[in-house]
Amino acid sequence: MATLLRKIGLIRLHNRDTEDPKHHHNHRGGGGGQQSASLRGKGGAKSGGHKQQQQQQQHPGGAGDASPGPGKGKGKRAAEPAPRDKPPQPAAGAAGAAGAGGPRERAAGARAGPGPAAAAAAAATAAGGSLVPAARQQHCTQVRSRRLMKELQDIARLSDRFISVELVDESLFDWNVKLHQVDKDSVLWQDMKETNTEFILLNLTFPDNFPFSPPFMRVLSPRLENGYVLDGGAICMELLTPRGWSSAYTVEAVMRQFAASLVKGQGRICRKAGKSKKSFSRKEAEATFKSLVKTHEKYGWVTPPVSDG
Repeated sequence: MATLLRKIGLIRLHNRDTEDPKHHHNHRGGGGGQQSASLRGKGGAKSGGHKQQQQQQQHPGGAGDASPGPGKGKGKRAAEPAPRDKPPQPAAGAAGAAGAGGPRERAAGARAGPGPAAAAAAAATAAGGSLVPAARQQHCTQVRSRRLMKELQDIARLSDRFISVELVDESLFDWNVKLHQVDKDSVLWQDMKETNTEFILLNLTFPDNFPFSPPFMRVLSPRLENGYVLDGGAICMELLTPRGWSSAYTVEAVMRQFAASLVKGQGRICRKAGKSKKSFSRKEAEATFKSLVKTHEKYGWVTPPVSDG
């Protein structure tokens, strides 16, 4: 009986040794333990793989599981955040404005650009710079206005009623000037008497920098031929160009010079059927004037003798 109990105890002790992995590691020399452990390892791997397959079927996204365990190394790498999912960094401008002491922070602040104070200073400088042209333009407008007011007063005091002025749309810088007289011995004067033409109407527009630049002057009516009057009513006179102009010239002096050039150039009132009723246009006059100025700048101007007026 005692022998039987000892055999049973030995069998249980043998089974416990083969089932306990700790005991197996402590007794590496046991060949039977190693074989049984390898068998259990294969069976555990199969069962573990079967469980993992079941989990993947239940949870399709289980491949990215970050929990530790055997056979889940790929899951760990998949669970790591992608490079674009970096945590947010503090703004570089804020670091620069706060005056961080590190060189990286100072470099980031420099790249971020000027702070609010610098931006406000730049805006103030820009606003101050824009005041200079505005003040200059206002000064030019005042000079032009004073000069033209004086011109109007001088023309109103003329005793011979040589010319008269009407403002276009009450604008001080746009005049319609009536030339009432030309040389009474000229054919132009005879034409005016025969056609009951009381005056030759001209238009003068004054630029912003008048009297330092000449006005643009053209004939409105009647339609004239010759007399240095060209297409559109443009007038070929050197003193009406920047090259021949002087700020000392007055409107009265310009009109007297124009009256003399009409007589000198044998100006006549057009009486041809159809053509005489065609009015001059400003656009055509401007184009003609620009063309003749270029021509005379290239080939020069012919100055008439003083005796011709």
